[in-house]
Amino acid sequence: MAAAILPRTFRKLVVQKLTHKFREAVEVVTAPLPRPGPTELLVRNRYVGVNASDINFTAGRYPGTGSLPSDCGFEGLGEVVDLGSDCSQFHMGQPVGYMMYSSFSEYTMLPAKFAVPLPSLNPEYVSFMVSGLTAAIALDKVGEIKQGETVMVTAAAGGTGQFAVQWAKNAGCHVIGTCSTDDKVSFLKSIGCDRPINYKTESVKEVLKKEYPKGIDVVYESVGGEMFDVCLNSLAVKGRLVVIGYISGYDTSKGFTPSRIATLPQRLLPKSASVRSFFVPHYFGTDAQTYMQKLISLHQSGQMRTALDKGENYSKGPFVGLEAIFDAVEYLYTGKSIGKIVVELPTASQSKL
Repeated sequence: MAAAILPRTFRKLVVQKLTHKFREAVEVVTAPLPRPGPTELLVRNRYVGVNASDINFTAGRYPGTGSLPSDCGFEGLGEVVDLGSDCSQFHMGQPVGYMMYSSFSEYTMLPAKFAVPLPSLNPEYVSFMVSGLTAAIALDKVGEIKQGETVMVTAAAGGTGQFAVQWAKNAGCHVIGTCSTDDKVSFLKSIGCDRPINYKTESVKEVLKKEYPKGIDVVYESVGGEMFDVCLNSLAVKGRLVVIGYISGYDTSKGFTPSRIATLPQRLLPKSASVRSFFVPHYFGTDAQTYMQKLISLHQSGQMRTALDKGENYSKGPFVGLEAIFDAVEYLYTGKSIGKIVVELPTASQSKL
């Protein structure tokens, strides 16, 4: 394929102030478009994923973050428009996905080793990068799920929850999923969840106590606060609670909602239970590449459905263009989204040729 005609400049979102208020933290900046080095790819982003933890990044809550100014956005999907001399395994126009702190941008420069070749520019693939990989690797490597076990997924109708439900079902587990609306209950049933719980109309604590008296083998927990405590108290003998987030506290100055951790040893020991955690950047190596191919294969065979929310039913949607990322982040915290929130970046950019 012939070389792409590229602009001299491009636009991106840059963190200029450390705060969990995304709109206050981030500005749109115009910068010179760089040329790739020998082992780098220049990707024109077509779709980017929005994550609850985007505001943790802008608040400087993760290791290696906090310096200003800094690029932001965890995951993107696009096409290769320029490449280094040592990147012969890639070609111009090739669809790729990636995880790197710089996706909220019209173009992203990345080391070729971080790029995942994809069959097409299908926006569903961007949801696999952070959300899908977190669910698959966390449940297998940290949760150690086994066929026949009971698995509970909190925020089950969200970006990563939808994949956790299906991954556990494909592994032969009985799956419980918590959510906040009847529409989400219907969605969870459609992807195979055995027992959806709308915590606005049912008590999660009472449902688990009555219907699962032997406890839960594995919990995939992303909410924190009171939900964490309920899940912890509901573990079975040798149960594993895997913390992948604590979203209930992200949109606060502290960044978390306190739990009753002072009694943690007393609650774990009598059951030989454990609390574990998972942070996807620690698995960027071979695990990420291997599990990405597994997710793609399951998707192509129809065994892994993907729900995308592009804000079609939101007053400020649909989410198209770089500026729409601000609205998309805020939309996530309304609790109304189902599936993965994705923003489309059209090819006709506002960059100046």
